[in-house]
Amino acid sequence: MTLHLPGADGTLRAYEPRGEPLALTPGSAFTSRTVFSAAHVVADPYADAGPDAPAAVDWDATLAFRRHLWSHGLGVAEAMDTAQRGMGLDWAGAAELIRRSAAEARAAGGRIACGVGTDQLAPAGPFTLAEIRAAYEEQLAVVEEAGAQAVLMASRALAATARGPEDYLEVYGHLLRQAAEPVVLHWLGPMFDPALEGYWGSSDLDTATGTFLEVIAAHPDKVDGIKVSLLDARREVELRRRLPHGVRCYTGDDFNYPELIAGDEQGFSHALLGIFDPLGPLAAEAVRVLDTGNVPGFRALLDPTVELSRHLFQAPTRFYKTGVVFLAWLAGHQRHFTMVGGLQSARSLPHLARAYELADGLGLFPDPKLAEERMRTLLALYGVDR
Repeated sequence: MTLHLPGADGTLRAYEPRGEPLALTPGSAFTSRTVFSAAHVVADPYADAGPDAPAAVDWDATLAFRRHLWSHGLGVAEAMDTAQRGMGLDWAGAAELIRRSAAEARAAGGRIACGVGTDQLAPAGPFTLAEIRAAYEEQLAVVEEAGAQAVLMASRALAATARGPEDYLEVYGHLLRQAAEPVVLHWLGPMFDPALEGYWGSSDLDTATGTFLEVIAAHPDKVDGIKVSLLDARREVELRRRLPHGVRCYTGDDFNYPELIAGDEQGFSHALLGIFDPLGPLAAEAVRVLDTGNVPGFRALLDPTVELSRHLFQAPTRFYKTGVVFLAWLAGHQRHFTMVGGLQSARSLPHLARAYELADGLGLFPDPKLAEERMRTLLALYGVDR
């Protein structure tokens, strides 16, 4: 059963795959935390589509994965960064994904929140604030008509156009005033998307935080929560302590999520995480333990997963989606390791081999033998012949 996995130094190391997976069963929604998994899309491997062509999606496999997450009590954060939004999935594809997933959520009784952005605008620009508002409004209407909760995502167009904090206050204030239901505001750091450098009007994070909080304070009844993806646990804790009463903090910190969800004597974070795509059943089991008040038990289950998460999200962080889809293939959630936009090529074989080793060690694969066979197939494709 020995596999020979390539390391970053170019040598092969022997690895003995794990024999048994963790015993994780579906369960009900949680009582102590609201938890969303940002979900990936499954590409259609037979589509004759190049990197710049519209995304060709395998809808059956994509929706089946969302049913898998719902079955474990997780909410689904749809059409967001993990779904390759702006990295292979354009607005037309995202709109279709939102409509289909929202309908599936109603049928399955699952919770869903969907990303609202401005990515229908051509990348070149420039744009006026009115054009950016209109783009946001178009997408907000699609999400609300689908019956899903809206997540107002950071906008590349706004980052490129805004002259300072006042433009963010104007655009977000306009959107919040017209939102039908409370939304989640999403602050995505430049490690996930370099085009978002200086969001909220400043590259100084303290100044940017002040503007972010000003937006929320002006419309607390229209903000369900904030989703923070800055990979800075200290800053997230400080920010959540400054939120108005009733506004939640959804951690998007894929490096420090166990401690942030567990919280402290002054509060805790809920979760909206890309890493909960591959960790779904294990994360759900951990949160159910937390529901009983057993913080050490929660940490004992979730802390060992951080090494895998930090590996998948290592710089350049925006390519973490490749590892997420790779693990979905190994776990049997899809028949192939193909991604929209050809993004399966974005990580090296040593990176993928280490992801397999860490995930297998955690017992994440429902069928370890299938995962081993697929890993052998990939190794052979790259010329590893023993």
